[in-house]
Amino acid sequence: MDNALLMGVGLAAPAGLNAFIPLLVVGVADRISDSVNLGRPYDFLSSTTGILVVLALLTVEIVVDKIPNADHFNDLVQSAVRPAAGAVVMMAAVNEEATVHPLIAMLLGLLIAGTVHWYKATQRPAITIETRGVGNPFVSMVEDAIALVTSLLAVVVPLIGMLSIIAGGFLLRAAYRRARISLAPRHQ
Repeated sequence: MDNALLMGVGLAAPAGLNAFIPLLVVGVADRISDSVNLGRPYDFLSSTTGILVVLALLTVEIVVDKIPNADHFNDLVQSAVRPAAGAVVMMAAVNEEATVHPLIAMLLGLLIAGTVHWYKATQRPAITIETRGVGNPFVSMVEDAIALVTSLLAVVVPLIGMLSIIAGGFLLRAAYRRARISLAPRHQ
């Protein structure tokens, strides 16, 4: 498997948790390093305007995802955005080397990010109910941390980044279980 494809997979998966972290990471990486070279039309992500837009959207996503019930509405809206972001980062990653047909890259990115988003969106309501909303900010911070670390690793060391998806999945599952158990109000 080539580095571009590994990087694409490593960026598409965290897009399912937070659409804007991988977009920001790949945009900044294109500006400051030689490890990412975004060709047209993906070079918009590394433009000043692109980075500012992604930062603004990331700020909204981070804040709203910490608020019980608002996070569920956000997950509903993000049901289209997160898979699309996964498709964009996958296509951007493989664009320069053209090792994967753009349509295949798009479908793969949609599928990977969509699956991760589906898991997140189906698990979070139970956490809200069982913890009365107290667990939402905590699991959201874990999701953001996993998305950031996985995205950074995908750009810096693509093989490790892709493998970190597995570790991140186990960590995410553990965080969801722990939140439901530890943060649920005790009945006396």
